[in-house]
Amino acid sequence: LLSIINYIIGIYVWIVIAHVIMSWLINFNIINANNNFIIMFLQFLYRATEPVLSKIRRILPFFEGIDLSPVVLIIFLWFVQEVIE
Repeated sequence: LLSIINYIIGIYVWIVIAHVIMSWLINFNIINANNNFIIMFLQFLYRATEPVLSKIRRILPFFEGIDLSPVVLIIFLWFVQEVIE
């Protein structure tokens, strides 16, 4: 059971990383945000990560346009994985 939870946490870490990379690619106009597949993929990433990230953003101060909530979430998830192992 713990290895399954560890595996799920690992997948969620990759989802958070994908969310960060996609937001960078959209903000720098590398990816066309009007593509239907991209819109569906972004909605999936947003729905999967935003509930957790919004709670972290309420606690964490905003540093000059840099959102550190994904970094905090990934570090926390890595810590949980180490405790589970």
